[in-house]
Amino acid sequence: MSLKERITEDMKAAMRAKEADRLSAIRMLLAACKQREVDERIELDDAAVVAIVDKLIKQRKDSIAAFQQAGRTDLVDKETAEVAVLSAYLPQRLSAEEIAAQVAALVAELGASGPSDMGKVMGAAKARFAGTADMGMLSAAVKQALSTK
Repeated sequence: MSLKERITEDMKAAMRAKEADRLSAIRMLLAACKQREVDERIELDDAAVVAIVDKLIKQRKDSIAAFQQAGRTDLVDKETAEVAVLSAYLPQRLSAEEIAAQVAALVAELGASGPSDMGKVMGAAKARFAGTADMGMLSAAVKQALSTK
């Protein structure tokens, strides 16, 4: 079963269970997937769906930060619940230590030395760690690995 099919089945289950908040988050995810399919005239694979989930989670986290500054705890709670629903569709994330070790190996593999090679390393790292690593942590690990060179 593809990830998109699993999301659709979860939507049906949320409808049956009358879980309005969960249903809303899943519908938002499916709408984003459908929008991308229509815009690009493609059929999304699991990697593309994971990228959409990542993007939506990042948007929610940005919203949470803004709502916290504004003191809107009701909206913070809503966005946090959506992040929890969306996170269920992401593969197991790598820990900071695992990311650091794999980035160090990637830097050695590419022969990168110094901050000037940041773009080259990040391009390869994004391709290799898509969906399995938080891009903020990945960027920090690359900067750390290149600063020690």
